[in-house]
Amino acid sequence: MKYGTLCLLFLLASSFGGTVSAQNKPPQKNEEDEVVRVETELVEVPVVVTDRTGKPVLNLKSNNFTVYEDGKAQEVSDFAATAAPFEVALLLDTSGSTRSDLTLIQRAAQSFIDSLRPGDRVSIIAFKSSVDGNRRTAAADLLIDLTDNRASLRSALERVSTSNGTPYYDGLIEIVEKVFRMPPKEEFRGRRALVALTDGVDSTSASGFDEAREGLEAAGIVCYFIQVDTRPFFEEGLLGPCEGATRFSAAQIRRYYRSFGSGSKVERTSDFCQLGDFERLAISKKLYEIADLEMNSIAKRSGGKVFPAGDISEARSAFRSVATEIGTKYSLGYYSSNGRRDGSFRKIRVELRGLPTGAQVRAREGYTAPVN
Repeated sequence: MKYGTLCLLFLLASSFGGTVSAQNKPPQKNEEDEVVRVETELVEVPVVVTDRTGKPVLNLKSNNFTVYEDGKAQEVSDFAATAAPFEVALLLDTSGSTRSDLTLIQRAAQSFIDSLRPGDRVSIIAFKSSVDGNRRTAAADLLIDLTDNRASLRSALERVSTSNGTPYYDGLIEIVEKVFRMPPKEEFRGRRALVALTDGVDSTSASGFDEAREGLEAAGIVCYFIQVDTRPFFEEGLLGPCEGATRFSAAQIRRYYRSFGSGSKVERTSDFCQLGDFERLAISKKLYEIADLEMNSIAKRSGGKVFPAGDISEARSAFRSVATEIGTKYSLGYYSSNGRRDGSFRKIRVELRGLPTGAQVRAREGYTAPVN
């Protein structure tokens, strides 16, 4: 969510509140009008409206929407129709099973960029391998900052490489801290999106999911995920002799054991070679379940969506669906009537007015209030 400042100017009138006449003396140069500044945060709410058949409803006005925060109606002070441009951070997971499909990823991403509208701006983030001493690591790689220059974006896609790990959470934080580090310009307020092509299974990040989620929510970024099913490929490599098998990272094993809770008496090991095939498959299943829950949680709370893809070859179709939705999104903005800066989570509900029965709305579900 972008934080804005609402300035209310109150000019001193006469003590009787009457109309100022021509006989009134103009104020002296050393007199100043009283300026009262009331600071609050603009809450931005991306919204998609569909009819009973699922087709986007276009050409709506601000008076077609009512926004509630914690059950209390709010005054909509900002409204952007579907024609307004978007800023999109495109995150491409080029690790694991996707490494052999790099060309397909590049083509699908290019098709997505081509399907966006003139004026939409895109940034591209991928993963890369780097060397830290004698150890190869994976890192998030910001290939190009936000731009509407299609030739520059095409050139950046050609520089996408592969990695030997999945710093997925670090990539999400990179988007918050670098791509969307500055407040948006007026035409992009409430119109920033993450579009991620990934299986969501992190292996090497220095940061965690909670940190990434909190950053995305605070920035008001609507999140879309093209969830690629890499589990069959990954599990095929897990089985068999320890020496040649695909191994879990230490972070993945810790994530698996944490899912049992601190009081669990499940026997734990950090040594992959001590795991039998059954245990390896159990860990894999849990890691993919966690990834699925995390992606759906972020998407739902932000007003976005998860688009499943069986493999990379299906990604192009999913990208088209994302581009269509971005092009049919409204943006609402309001200044909360709750001025407390207490860090509490505020629930948002959007209702429709004057639309046929069966129309549905999908919007951001809430935000965390700032603290002093």
